Amino acid sequence: MSVSFDLPSPAATQEFGRRLGERLFSGAVVALVGQLGAGKTFLCRAIASGLGVPDTRIVTSPTFVLAQEYEGGRLPVYHLDVYRLPGESEFVASGAGEYFEGDGVCLIEWADRIRGALPGDHLRIELVATGPEERRATLSATGPRHAALLAQLAS
Repeated sequence: MSVSFDLPSPAATQEFGRRLGERLFSGAVVALVGQLGAGKTFLCRAIASGLGVPDTRIVTSPTFVLAQEYEGGRLPVYHLDVYRLPGESEFVASGAGEYFEGDGVCLIEWADRIRGALPGDHLRIELVATGPEERRATLSATGPRHAALLAQLAS
């Protein structure tokens, strides 16, 4: 099952991200996919807001450090950016997969680069720029917990 949301403005994208963040659960994994400039980090910041991270200005792309952790919200947020990793084996070797077993929420930018290393139950969000500030988010879920989340978002 997949569902698409048209996001006509940055404000709409922020609201969508906040709504998603409010519904995420311990152990949730959100795999973000999209071209450079599609808004993956912007959406991560909005999701962190929905999770109650007190100062979302600290949410920046962890491209050079692989992972950043944000505390102070309803759940810890583990924000990963795998753009610079050559592939899945380097991701696995880095130990970053341990975040999937934590009690927080994993947000993974460029997740298509580690598709085979993702847990079987996760939410995939593909972001596509449809205009200068417009985006389309297409969500698909694998596994029962994320499918239930997707059903909530779609209703």
